[in-house]
Amino acid sequence: MANTYSQMYIQAVFAVKYRRAVLDKEWRAELMAVIGNLINETGCKTIIVNGVEDHVHCFFALKPSISVSEVMKNVKAKSSKWINDNRLLAGRFEWQRGFGTFSYSQSHIDSVTKYIQNQEQHHSKATFRNEYIEMLTRYGIDYDEQYVFKGLI
Repeated sequence: MANTYSQMYIQAVFAVKYRRAVLDKEWRAELMAVIGNLINETGCKTIIVNGVEDHVHCFFALKPSISVSEVMKNVKAKSSKWINDNRLLAGRFEWQRGFGTFSYSQSHIDSVTKYIQNQEQHHSKATFRNEYIEMLTRYGIDYDEQYVFKGLI
């Protein structure tokens, strides 16, 4: 086909290994910019990336020739390397294995963007654990809690 047209909006959520609260506010905004650039490098279009101490939300338009898994593999590997190369933590940094993804229509772009933009305020009232389980439940995604929240509870 000469032209390919698509409209796929994805929110990806992933956590620090063991959900440790180590994404320091001092350098977190720079990390979010790095992650946004890594998404763009895959040919996808970043809408917003934001998070708190223990997890990140990425909202982007997915390019039809790449899988979400490929995007997340690239983002998580290269952002971990960036954190470790810049020696932002005393020990070695790792993201938790896996991620959650949720798809949206164009009519949801503004509300999802605002939700991700206000993560600090949102998490002053709700834990990541509760937020994530609520999202999985709302979207009808079967999950096994022992794998979703491996490590510290």
